[in-house]
Amino acid sequence: MLYRLYKPGDFAQLYAIEELCFEPPFRFSRAYLRQLVHSEFSATWIGEQDGRIAGFAVVEWAQDATAPEAYIQTIEVAPEHRRQGIGNKLLRRIESSAQIAGAGSIWLHVDSENEQAIRLYEAHGYRREGREEHYYARSRAALIYRKPLENLSTAA
Repeated sequence: MLYRLYKPGDFAQLYAIEELCFEPPFRFSRAYLRQLVHSEFSATWIGEQDGRIAGFAVVEWAQDATAPEAYIQTIEVAPEHRRQGIGNKLLRRIESSAQIAGAGSIWLHVDSENEQAIRLYEAHGYRREGREEHYYARSRAALIYRKPLENLSTAA
């Protein structure tokens, strides 16, 4: 598996994974995802195997904060590539990008029913800070997790 930063030619494959991973109304629109991956205040990491994107992750950071923090927009792995450690490696890479951008902490929302993602974040030192009801849909709550980045070592 090759891990690399996003290139504009990746968008069609990247959005195909978005469509596999999320149904409306949980899916990002093409316009919003394109805006995220092209922002100068974000990093998008790609996991690629044999020229095909197997997964990706997007992190963005505050543009003008005195104590910058980063926000994980998404980590997505195509169903046929799950349980191979891709999410772990993508998470380490976006943490490193956030730290290089000067973020002192990183946070996220995760579907309260997504046990696999919750285990991933907790295994990487994220701590639950709260819960936001009706975040994803009327009956879908989000858990809020955060991790300090001060002592983070760079991903290999």
